Amino acid sequence: MRPDRNRRLGLALRHAFVLGRARAKYCYVRSGGTNRTRLGVVAAVLFSVSLSVLSPIARSQSNSSDVETAGVRKVIDEFVGAFNRHDAGGWAMPFGEDGDFTNVSGLTRHGRKEVEERFKGLFAGPLKDAHRTVTVRHIRFVKPDVVAADAEWALTGSRAADGSENPVRKGIFTWAMVKQDSKWMFADFHESEFVTMK
Repeated sequence: MRPDRNRRLGLALRHAFVLGRARAKYCYVRSGGTNRTRLGVVAAVLFSVSLSVLSPIARSQSNSSDVETAGVRKVIDEFVGAFNRHDAGGWAMPFGEDGDFTNVSGLTRHGRKEVEERFKGLFAGPLKDAHRTVTVRHIRFVKPDVVAADAEWALTGSRAADGSENPVRKGIFTWAMVKQDSKWMFADFHESEFVTMK
């Protein structure tokens, strides 16, 4: 469940518990404090009613979170698929109009159009035979419409400046994603590469 929904659920449970205690206390005082059995029964009934009401809410919130997580994964999968097809437009599509891209050497591009132009050249040159695999490690909902995600990547088939094939390269992708018009978009995307120590 998401943190804000956990908080709301916790508040609802606390409210139900306080309401149940107040109701039970009223019954206890009204009966002159002599009927403890009735007090226990009333408290138990109120508690079970509150759980039966709140349990479906918790399940629906969890299902909603699962749907959103699947949506984030789908965008990442399509992004990687576009890279492996050498489709610059598809690779740039998840970027927001004002999304930022930073590559392993610190080069930045702002907006979908700049990202697409950069990768048109790369897919025609050093990345024309490249293939990338990606394993998502974490997806964290900062807010219902804001996600931080990261993934490990491996790249084969890329070419060095002299035309020779590079060894397998590995690193981490990091995304800040926002939901706009029911779609998950990249607000910020960073590539970092592992350095092999010799």
